[in-house]
Amino acid sequence: MATVTVPSDEMTGAGRRGRPPTHMSERARSEQRLGWRLVTPAVVVMLAVTAYPLGRAVYLSLYSYRLTDPAGKEFVGLRNYGIVLTDSLWWQTVFTTTFITVVTVVVELVIGFAFAMVMHRIIVGRRLVRTAILIPYGIVTVVAAYAWQYAFALESGFVNNWFGLGDKAWFADRWSALAVIIMAEVWKTTPFISLLLLAGLSQVPEELQEAAKVDGATGWQRLRRVTIPNMLPTIMVALLFRTLDAYRIFDTIFIMTGGAEKTESVSFLTYRQNITRTALGLGGALSVLLFLSVALIAFIYLKGFKVDLSRVRGD
Repeated sequence: MATVTVPSDEMTGAGRRGRPPTHMSERARSEQRLGWRLVTPAVVVMLAVTAYPLGRAVYLSLYSYRLTDPAGKEFVGLRNYGIVLTDSLWWQTVFTTTFITVVTVVVELVIGFAFAMVMHRIIVGRRLVRTAILIPYGIVTVVAAYAWQYAFALESGFVNNWFGLGDKAWFADRWSALAVIIMAEVWKTTPFISLLLLAGLSQVPEELQEAAKVDGATGWQRLRRVTIPNMLPTIMVALLFRTLDAYRIFDTIFIMTGGAEKTESVSFLTYRQNITRTALGLGGALSVLLFLSVALIAFIYLKGFKVDLSRVRGD
């Protein structure tokens, strides 16, 4: 009787599938090479534009230097960073900036996802609906900020009259001023989130949705088990871009409150030190800390989500 040799697990396809891959597929490698070729020109241009200002900010942060007293320039090492990090004003502005960022990004994600679902599903008047939703994003931020300031102004604003709020001074209180700032930001930039999420929705296979319907899944179950898992890379990109943008908020605060009532953001504080007080040493330290904060946010997002893009592509 013939003897049959059974191949070991290491030689079978099942064994290979059961073990984690030790190298990238040819498709993944080719896409990586293509990605580097496409990104390199943009990276070179960005470095050419930003490398000198960033290096200059680092250099100035090591000096005690006022633009009005160039002869008094003095090397102080890391002292400017110590002054900033031990000042309660810095931590107050960090809290304010983080609060605005978290609230606006969360609200924009929820509303933007709803808008994306409407734009994705609607059939009649699709172009009109998409155009209407995207109009606020096309308005210049300064113009939008002036419009919202006018609406909530004590003397000329119509919000108090419409809602019977009497002489409510929105910009005379920290939290009400922050509420108006957040509403203006949400109104202005929610279309950006919805546009990115709409692109993600178009990538969700309809076959999966139909299969879930056949299995008796409800709309909420399909959203939670099918739609959102397949959109995680898009959601990550939308949240990353919007969080980095929201953390650098400046225009809206500059127009509405000018930093009064403890509404300063980190960007506004940096502006005030560099431009208003001409303290280029402290301003340079603030600029570097702002850059490091943004880099830390990006690092947390990229490491925290841990989205396996190869699985999404089907590699």
